Parts: sequence; C-alpha cells; structure tokens
Amino acid sequence: MKVIAHRGASGHEPENTLLAIETAMKMHVDAIEIDVHLAGGELVVIHDRWLEKTTNGQGRVGDMTLEELKKLDAGKGQKIPTLWEVLELIGGRCDLNIELKSTRTVEPTLELLYCAIDELGFNQLQFIISSFNHHLLKQIKKIDKTWRTGALCASLPLDYARFAKRLHAYSVHIDVDFVDKAFVDDAHKRGLKVFVYTVDQEADIDELMAMSIDGIFTNYPTRSMVRIAHLQTRLTTI
Repeated sequence: MKVIAHRGASGHEPENTLLAIETAMKMHVDAIEIDVHLAGGELVVIHDRWLEKTTNGQGRVGDMTLEELKKLDAGKGQKIPTLWEVLELIGGRCDLNIELKSTRTVEPTLELLYCAIDELGFNQLQFIISSFNHHLLKQIKKIDKTWRTGALCASLPLDYARFAKRLHAYSVHIDVDFVDKAFVDDAHKRGLKVFVYTVDQEADIDELMAMSIDGIFTNYPTRSMVRIAHLQTRLTTI
C-alpha cells in the first residue's frame, strides 16, 4: 500500500508549502500530493480558491497576481509556492500527484512537466495528474494519452469505477467515507489503481488494507507507514 503525503506532510507543517513537501520527503513517502490553481498566468500550489483558510490574505486566488500572492504568509513564514518551485525542490526524488483545482490549468501544467522531465530528473511515470473536473482529465488525454491521470470521486457511483475507465484513467481516487470492497474489486477488474483520501486513522487503514487498495493519501505519513508495516508484518507471520 503506497503512502501519499496529502498536501505534503500537512499534519506536521503548513499544507502545500515547501516546508511540508520537504518534511514529507524526509519521511521517505512514496509520493506527495499537491493542489494547483492558476493565478496571474502562473501555476501556484494552494488548495482553496479563497485565501482566508490557509494564508493571512483575503480574496480569491485567481484574482491575484503572483507578486501579491508571494507577499502572503501561508503558515510559519512559508510562501505560496509555484508548481515549478515544488518540482525543483523534489527534483525527481519521489512521485508527485498534481490535483488540478481550476480551469485553464491543463496546458501550462503539461508544459512544466515536460520541462521537469528534461531538466529536473523526473520521468513521466512519476506523475499522476488528478482532478474532480473530469473534463480536464479528458483534455489531458486528447493532448497526450501517455500521461497518467487520476479520476477523483466523492461518492459511490451506481456503476462503480466505470466513469474512470471511460476517462482512460490510470487510477481512481475515492473518499474514505464512500469506498467499499465492491468498488475496489470493480476498479481492479477494470485495470485501475485505487487510492483513498484522506486516511489518518488506524482503524481506516486496517479496513482499507483488507480491501486490497493500492494507496492512501494521509496527513500523517510516518504514523500511517508504521501502521501499514505492522499490518504487513502480521500478515506474513500468520
């Protein structure tokens, strides 16, 4: 079961900051998940479309220039990073899940990822581009079908993971409140990986391990890795 640091090690450091990402890498996570908006023609890493929750600023992210955003405190003196700054920091040392949060993000994101492959030591298989906006995932596949995409879902669809297969996704990312064994089995039969968000409790990890899911998004990577290792050890000794 892969451990994906949700917005970096966001249970320990301010989410979606370079500090949270560096901390996650020191924990030796399998991957890091970040959120991307477009603001002032730049791709910036922040979850909410409004600034109030995670910064000392006010207003909508998309209405700001990069210069204005860089003046804000995103926690512990951290600044809102650009996607390129995150890519430079990681430098191919772990996998990266980029969740697109706003429209007009597909083409600039792909441009940066091609540059990251050429200049920063990444390979294409280290990236998953995900979104709740499935039109964006469809757009990615039209541009270049070789990219791995993750179809986000906050429900338990009647036809289970069929929607993700129709999108030619690599993986389906489902809310822990809705995932069940039938969904996981259906996704696996369709050739899809199943990643579950956001998983911080041991009881949830235990249940998901029994469902044979492929990975979890967690705010507390080390704690989750310890629990997974314990379960895996127990299984091998039975």
